[in-house]
Formats: sequence, C-alpha cells, structure tokens
Amino acid sequence: MKKIQKTTFSRSFFISLFISGFLLLFSMQCSTMRGIFSKEKPQQPAFEPVMPGETIKLGIDVLIEQQLDMVKGKRVGLITNPSGVNRFMESTIDVLFRHPDINLTALFAPEHGIRGKVPTGQPFEHYTDTVTGLPVYSLYGSTKKPTPEMLANVDVLLFDIQDVGVRPYTYIYTMAYAMEAAKEAGIEFYVLDRPNPLNGELVEGNVLHPDFKSFIGLYPIPYVHGMTAGELAWLFNREFGIGVNLRTVPMEGWSRGMTFKDTGLEWIPTSPHIPNAETAAYYATTGSIGELGTISVGVGYTLPFRIVGAPWIDANELAAELNSRNLPGVTFRPMYWKQFYGIYEDQSVGGVELHINDLSVYRPFATGIHILEAIRTLYPDREIFPDNRASNFKFATGTDTILTRLKAGVPADVIIKSYQHDLEAFKILRQEYLLY
Repeated sequence: MKKIQKTTFSRSFFISLFISGFLLLFSMQCSTMRGIFSKEKPQQPAFEPVMPGETIKLGIDVLIEQQLDMVKGKRVGLITNPSGVNRFMESTIDVLFRHPDINLTALFAPEHGIRGKVPTGQPFEHYTDTVTGLPVYSLYGSTKKPTPEMLANVDVLLFDIQDVGVRPYTYIYTMAYAMEAAKEAGIEFYVLDRPNPLNGELVEGNVLHPDFKSFIGLYPIPYVHGMTAGELAWLFNREFGIGVNLRTVPMEGWSRGMTFKDTGLEWIPTSPHIPNAETAAYYATTGSIGELGTISVGVGYTLPFRIVGAPWIDANELAAELNSRNLPGVTFRPMYWKQFYGIYEDQSVGGVELHINDLSVYRPFATGIHILEAIRTLYPDREIFPDNRASNFKFATGTDTILTRLKAGVPADVIIKSYQHDLEAFKILRQEYLLY
C-alpha cells in the first residue's frame, strides 16, 4: 500500500512539476508577445490618403489660393452645376459662399440645374437655392441668356462647369450667351478653367456650317475641338465678336497631352449619361448616331454611348465588319443586351461594344461615320435615316452633307476626307488661343 502511495506521489510530483514548467514557459511567452505589441514598440507612420487633384490645380483653386483680389469687393454671380468643384470635390458654390472675402450674390443654372436635379432636356424656371438661399436664374428655360434684370446685382460673372470636349454639348454655349450678356451689361466675365477630358491635342471631325447654328453648335468649330473652356472663351470672344471684358483663371500643372485620368482629379458626372470621364470619348463617337432614333447607343442601358445596336442587327456580323476596317485605337466586341428604357425598351438588341484602347490615335467622329456606313452596308433594307429625325442628325453633326452622302452610299473614307481642309484651317486658328 505504501509502495503504491509512493508511486502515486512521485507521479503527482512530476505531473505538477511539468504543469508548473509549462505555465512558466507560457507566461514568459505571453510576456514576450506583450512586449511585441506594447506601446514601447516603434509606431508605423500614420496612413495619409492622397487627396484627389494633387496633380493639378483647377481654376477655382487658383482663384481662391492666389488670385482672390480679382473678386474682392465685387458682387459675384456664378454659372455652375454639380461638376463645378475644387480639387477636393467641394462645390464651387459652397467654396465661394462661405469665403469671408467673397460676396456671392446670384447663381445661374445651365441644363440639369444648379445642383443637377433636373432631367436631361427639361426646361426649368428660376428658383431659390435651398443651401445658400441665393436666387438661381435658369439659363435653360424661357431664356438661355442672362437678362439685365438677372445681372442687376452682379459686378463680375464667373463660369465654372466641366465640359466634355465635344461640340454638341450645351455648356459652352451657355458660356457664350452669358459672355454676350456680360458685355451688354458692362460687367467682367471670368472663366475658372478645367481640363478637356479627351486631352487638349485631339482635334477631329467636321467644322460646323453656319446654316446649322443652334444651341448644340453656335460657332464653326470641329466636332472634337481639343480646347478647354477658358481657351474656347477667348476664341469665341475675339473670332465671333463678343468683345466682353474677359479673363481666364488658368489651371496649374495641366498639359495638353493629359486625359482626365492623368489629372489625379475625381470625375463628377457632367450629365446623367456621362457617368465617367471615359464616356466623353464614346459620346464623341456615338452621340450624333443616337439622334437618328433608329439605333441604340446604350442610353437606356448600363453603357451609355459605348454600345451601338438594334434588334435586327447580328452582333457577330457587325463586329466582324467593323474590326475588318482596322480603325485606329478601337476594337469592337459583339454584344447583346436588353434595353431598360428609351429606344427599343424591353427589347433584345444586338450590336457591338466599343473598346477604345489608344486615345492618342483614336478618331471618334470618323469612327462614328464608319459605324453608320457599316450598318447601312450590312442592312440595306433597314431605314436608319428616317425623314422625321433627319434635322436632329444634321444639327448634331453641324451639316447636311454627311447625312446626304451616307444615304447616297458614299464610302466613309471619302466623307471623312471631304472635311479635312476646314479642319486643318481650324487647327491653325486655334493655336492663337491655346493657354497651355
């Protein structure tokens, strides 16, 4: 019995010793781990996010940070919309309104309204901005040009809206009409400059014919103009006789070869169907095609202006035809989709998705002409140029010759060659007005 007790005791002793050792080792290990994660451990530098827009400064940034004397002591009117922001995405309205040295007295709204609440193409009348309490004068209603009454409490009119670099986009003509009104009222006009999202080198397409002057094309400039709003303002002012007391507040750090992605800025949708900067290049290709009302360009689906099709198009057939043309900077992918709204709503549509892979060689407007010629060649029995939409297409393209020649079966390359003389003349003219 004693022997058994002794053996039991010995085993108990060694078990206790083992457990104690294990606990001691565990305690030491925990102590080491605590040391690793203790406050004494050198701290890693705090993560500092890169703010958008550090690559360049926009005109609004330069105004506030360097040229505030331009507006001090003056009653300021502002033409803008949601795309008017500084490089930190703060609304230009709010930046000016809260600044102690700026007296913002009136707001002027283009298409879609001052804060983007109005649907595409819908006119609206004057109202009061709920954020600032300032009057908002509509420039997309009964008048597109500020009246003397609207400017009665304004000494200087600022323009700060993001353009997309394509002629049939209304904002640059809102600017032009406002320049005329400022001239007539004897007040100054300043453009707070912004990037051309396509870059400042791509100049392409036909020059508008004066017979097709409209709110989507006031002046004889190419379909893709390759200029900033500030540069266009100087061109409009001198070449087309506006003559307002004009100043452009330039960007800092922007160069002509930059696409919008290169700027480091965040894109704010300029209108509901331009959700990102890349869409601007697709809009330059298919925007006028959409005016025909017979071919979907993706408005009403998730890829506005990036796709082209109709229920009667064989996607593979059209893709093969377009890819066989070896158009620079673009590849066409066969695609089928169902329209959510707009043309061919709830119908299955066949066509192509455009993939722009090299904007430096891509020719948006010429590509659009090739697309129309290809569809007409493949489907000669389909009427894609209906008489009831002909004027829409003519005003969008700024001429009647493109439509006439496409209907007559003139090859795309011949049509494209026909407007090169006027295009080259414009390229020479624009050199005088380039600020960067």
